[in-house]
Amino acid sequence: MARTLTLNRALLGLAALSLALGLWQLGGAAAIHGKAWLAQRLLERAWTETLAGAEQAKPWPWADTWPVARLKVPELGVDLYVLAGASGRSLAFGPAVVSGTAGLGHRILSGHRDTHFAFLRELADGSRLQLQDRSGAWRDYLVRGHQVIDVRHPVTARRAETGELLTLVTCYPFDAVDPGGPLRYAVTAEAGMPPAESHLPLGGAALSTDLSGGIQPGEGIPNGAL
Repeated sequence: MARTLTLNRALLGLAALSLALGLWQLGGAAAIHGKAWLAQRLLERAWTETLAGAEQAKPWPWADTWPVARLKVPELGVDLYVLAGASGRSLAFGPAVVSGTAGLGHRILSGHRDTHFAFLRELADGSRLQLQDRSGAWRDYLVRGHQVIDVRHPVTARRAETGELLTLVTCYPFDAVDPGGPLRYAVTAEAGMPPAESHLPLGGAALSTDLSGGIQPGEGIPNGAL
């Protein structure tokens, strides 16, 4: 059985490489979207292995990341596998967890505005997000607000004092011609709290520029991750 799984993953890896080479020849935009689509299919298999108990189930043999969660937005039909470590390499294949934030009770996910996180512009206050962990358990989050932040200034992840927080971050503006600008669009949701019971003010910021004891770019929230 183990040999069969290894062979299947190797064949999938070769198929991924062949398709990636073909897309590279077609051009940059096609390569980005093709890579994003194919990666999610391979990550689906790796996530199934993770739920079965595998540790760091790599989606292809040479991967330096692996799925750590599954994100759904039912009203928009979004269903994504979330990767470990928000590096430039991992973000090409899917949204990823920004290192050093989960311990705050405030998980931050980063993704590209023109592929996996393009849907952020459609989220409204009260929208429901669902996050599945490696145990298979699902948790609901309700969107409480959004903001635009400038990463040229120190960025701090606010500690969750009551319910858990989930923030999704992508580049901004969504229709900018040149990628890699300093602005980011952040949507924050709170776990399991209907709006009337939430401890986070509607539209309230969950990321701030407070310097006191926070995580700054380069110190847990890399510049390339936000």
